[in-house]
Amino acid sequence: MDIDTFNTYRMRYANLLVRFGLNVQPGQVVNISTEVIHSDFAFEVLEACYKAGAKYVGMDLGHPKSLRSRILNGKSEDLTYVPPYISTKYKDLVDESACNLKIIGSEYPEILADLDPKKINTVRLNQHMAIKYFYDEGIGKSKVQWTVAAASTPGWAKRLFPDLGGEHAEAVLWEHILKICRCDRPDYLEAWQEHDNKLHARAELLNLMEIETVYFTGPRTDFEVSLTRNSLFKGGSDEGSKGAAFEPNVPTEEVFTTPDARRTKGNVSTTRPFLVNGKLVKGLKLEFDKGEIKSLSAEEGEESFKEYISSDPGAKRLGELALVGIDSPVYQSGIVFEEILFDENAACHIAVGSAYKFCVKGGTTMSKEQLSEIGCNESTVHTDMMISSEKVSVEVKCFDGTRKELIKDGAWVV
Repeated sequence: MDIDTFNTYRMRYANLLVRFGLNVQPGQVVNISTEVIHSDFAFEVLEACYKAGAKYVGMDLGHPKSLRSRILNGKSEDLTYVPPYISTKYKDLVDESACNLKIIGSEYPEILADLDPKKINTVRLNQHMAIKYFYDEGIGKSKVQWTVAAASTPGWAKRLFPDLGGEHAEAVLWEHILKICRCDRPDYLEAWQEHDNKLHARAELLNLMEIETVYFTGPRTDFEVSLTRNSLFKGGSDEGSKGAAFEPNVPTEEVFTTPDARRTKGNVSTTRPFLVNGKLVKGLKLEFDKGEIKSLSAEEGEESFKEYISSDPGAKRLGELALVGIDSPVYQSGIVFEEILFDENAACHIAVGSAYKFCVKGGTTMSKEQLSEIGCNESTVHTDMMISSEKVSVEVKCFDGTRKELIKDGAWVV
């Protein structure tokens, strides 16, 4: 790809994140958070926000070495500390009905891999609790318009394309990101709207089926996830408190719902690696009984995952079930991205931890007690784990007793 074409595609990408992802409205506040390495692209997004009418755009630029230094050199008793201004800021974003964009893609993907998993999880847990209001009200109830997207880095790209030089690998990864996000075509906004309509239609079809149980079968997988009559499948854009549609993930290929966290059972194996607290977890095998993880093993990252799911009681139960077919452009790329935003959109996945209240009928207005009564999980964690491939099939049983095949050998049949 020549430099002019690349610049055109990347400007489309920045515009996509602002106009379709966040859907910034005139007079809104926008917060952008990312690593320092993405500052140039983040500034392109910032300019697009102002062109869309944003009142104020703030930018948080962090460096991954700062967390590593804190864990290595800081006092253990200080790892629980979170500056009060962080809580205030994220509360204000919710109360302001703001937009929040997170641009991921690490400069140093393995920078935390050799550190104490307990210390890393302590920092993560306390940061989560400090902005719990943002997660519960802003994300959980869609009071902010939020989007997660990715940008290429030499470090991330080198892991995926080890035979290429750093700059060449970074360029190749950018090409894949821009193509998967449909920015290689001049009608990219129209293409996204068409895709969004398709995801909404697929979710509506699944809701009309009134599914009680979802069964996964494949290599080392004999697994069932139960839903409730309150469970709602969602896909594509959501609606913020200002009535504007926004797309939480770019890219997105999933339809997802909130399961009954009390009734998961069986054995399941992950089909792609995923990061937990900076450590890549590979070859994870889980056994569930009565909704809870009873045993597990992993080829890599086992201790990090065990520490993660010990964060609280809900961390061992499911908060999300998502269905994705092999028609996904992420899957079609043939790349395992080792980044959850992309890999979760290549395969069906489950997530341990907190559940989405907006995937429950009336869930955003229910009390914690009411949500608990219908099996809606509560936790300080949430991480997705891919569990399908071209060798995994998905069947459902509906509340009326009928059974239907949804996915055969990875491909949608509905």
